[in-house]
Amino acid sequence: MANTDELACVYAALILADDQVAITGDKISTLLKAANVSVEPYWPGLFAKALDGLNVKELISNVGSGAGAGPVAVSGVAPAAVAPAAGGGDAKPAAAEAKKEEKKEESEESDEDMGFGLFD
Repeated sequence: MANTDELACVYAALILADDQVAITGDKISTLLKAANVSVEPYWPGLFAKALDGLNVKELISNVGSGAGAGPVAVSGVAPAAVAPAAGGGDAKPAAAEAKKEEKKEESEESDEDMGFGLFD
């Protein structure tokens, strides 16, 4: 039951945001009542407080454009080494360079460099 209550409040909040009306608990309740949808009485106020001070249209339009949406480091490969491949350049030199850097980092961080080993 709670899932339908939440969904109804989300739709009501989206309708209010689309009409450029302030999102309040009373307005969400009014929309739900007009749609003949009954929800627990705390949901409209909860959604209104959660969305207070937020630009819902901007929030919806920027869903996939977060700060971390750039290239992701995989297996120690730096994002800078991945970026040229996305631009249509030759990925082989960048990948070879990344492997060299990875091997170099592994050798620097080995147990032997720290003064102990697994079988000492």
